[in-house]
Amino acid sequence: MNKKNSESTLKHLLNYFIVGVLVFAARSSLADHYFVPTGSMEPTVEAGDRILVNKLAYGFKMPFTKIYLTGSNGLKLGDVVVLDSPEDDKTLLKRVVGLAGQTISVVNGIVFVDGKNSNDEMTTGNATEITDGKHHLLSLEYGSGDDWGPKIIPEGKVLVMGDNRGNSHDGRHFGLIEKNTIRGKAEKIYWRQKLRWIDL
Repeated sequence: MNKKNSESTLKHLLNYFIVGVLVFAARSSLADHYFVPTGSMEPTVEAGDRILVNKLAYGFKMPFTKIYLTGSNGLKLGDVVVLDSPEDDKTLLKRVVGLAGQTISVVNGIVFVDGKNSNDEMTTGNATEITDGKHHLLSLEYGSGDDWGPKIIPEGKVLVMGDNRGNSHDGRHFGLIEKNTIRGKAEKIYWRQKLRWIDL
């Protein structure tokens, strides 16, 4: 291989490397997708669903870090989020049920925010919860899981839980999470056995 060909090959490899870094940086800070491995968020999200994740929903993070460059804003009760597990290197999908400054308790799978019951309707095996004016179904098929609280959520912390209250390893077990461990907001289910476009 002559010098000209060697330089051309090196240039191509460098271009591929730069493109690869840009793609990974975009996935780290802008948008990504997530494959759901368990049923902890049923009936809202099923095992095997694929989710579109908006990583700009709560601010812009420096690529490959947990540092927000624009500040972390906009997190609301009821948001379905992708986050780093506080226990291991797994990625989790959970619902935000408690924010800083709120007094949260969980009784029989139902969340109380500042003493107010978030439950709208309960039937055998299911309940409807209202958070930030939006309704979503809960599964109580496997029971309600552990009770929790009441506790005041400190600054910078969040309580997350699965919608499948009796079959979810969540904040009732591993505790409050750091707000900056949230990777992004789960916006849409784009695949459930076939191509879909379901709002979360």
